[in-house]
Amino acid sequence: MPQPDSPSTAEQATPGCPIGAAARGLADPMLYTDLDFRPVWERMRNLDHLEWEQVDERNGFWSVLGYHDADRVLRDARTFTSERGTLLNILGVEDPAGGRQIAATDPPRHTIMRARLQKALAIKSIESQHERIRDLILEIIGPLADGGPFDFAEAMLALPVAVGGEAMGLPRADWPRLGRLLNASIAADDPEYRLPEGPEATLERAHRELFAYFQDIHKERSRNLGDDLVSVLITTEVDGRTMSPGEVMSNCYSVLLGAVVTTPHSPNYMMAEHIGDGLLQAWASDLSVTPTAVEEALRLASPVSHFMRYAVTDTEVRGTKIKAGEAVVNWLGAANRDPEVFPDAERFDLRRKPNKHLAFGIGPHYCVGHTLARVTLRILFNELLSRFTDIAPAGEPDRLRSNFISGYKHLPITARPAASAA
Repeated sequence: MPQPDSPSTAEQATPGCPIGAAARGLADPMLYTDLDFRPVWERMRNLDHLEWEQVDERNGFWSVLGYHDADRVLRDARTFTSERGTLLNILGVEDPAGGRQIAATDPPRHTIMRARLQKALAIKSIESQHERIRDLILEIIGPLADGGPFDFAEAMLALPVAVGGEAMGLPRADWPRLGRLLNASIAADDPEYRLPEGPEATLERAHRELFAYFQDIHKERSRNLGDDLVSVLITTEVDGRTMSPGEVMSNCYSVLLGAVVTTPHSPNYMMAEHIGDGLLQAWASDLSVTPTAVEEALRLASPVSHFMRYAVTDTEVRGTKIKAGEAVVNWLGAANRDPEVFPDAERFDLRRKPNKHLAFGIGPHYCVGHTLARVTLRILFNELLSRFTDIAPAGEPDRLRSNFISGYKHLPITARPAASAA
């Protein structure tokens, strides 16, 4: 996701962006308001070639839906660059974060930028935060015990901002506003977040306000360094110098955005699509399956729908010639349901092994916060399924309108406190 380094460039981050009301096919955010996109994925994945989608007079992209093809494209940073843009919402627009934000920088510079942050987010560091993460989770799901309708998706959307905000040392009072701005930046077409001026204006304002926020955080934290993730970024050296304020702010945004897009949507998927089929009860009866069940939830939910790359040189994928400069969009959800890799791919298997899904990407840009996300999800499901029973729907699920995030924004449920929890 792009992040400029001044308010003036924030206003220029997405002009001319062709994705919006006029888009068709897989680029169309409207396609994802229900589950009709999954049959489209299946049809296109079974083709022996890639399909080109023309978005406007100037812009289009190749769609990659097979697991092996997506794995290859995402691993091969020499042939497919991340620096021109990684998301469809800036198709055809040079990413102002290219070469400065970890997610939009190619190796070897990317590897240097990522190293200290990856160390700070390693399992030993995360394990020390286990009880704090558990406390935040219990606070967020606690109201479910009241017995009335509880908007599970709304609670889950707050969870990654709380966990990420804690790791970054961000004031608790700021978390709700940050959550809304981050959701606006990933679902600018959704009526709940879209400004009257349209999705481009929504995206621009969200980026501008997030930038201004992290600018203030950078100034404060530079004077009061600690052991939080913002301080790690401020003191990280790249090319013989510490990161510039713009680079730090861009990567603060990227880290928190990563948490928001990966953490909430697999639990939301479980509540929306597996209440009543016995799966939650089977999981609750044997919490030892939680590590593999969490991976399966990530695979089938595939919260991040796509990652985009641009071909650096002429190449070929799935028998299709791709010219240098053309965009290639990898649809992770389709790849994660590829029966060539996942036997009985549409079935949720609590104990599936191996499970090399692409929910966190693959290759050099494998999600730097995957350990924090996994630990959070394991604690969440263990606490939820051990403390509550009789989980039932209390209204219709409401999906996000976004071609980037596959998930839910509202999901009313009810539950009863389990006797064991009491």
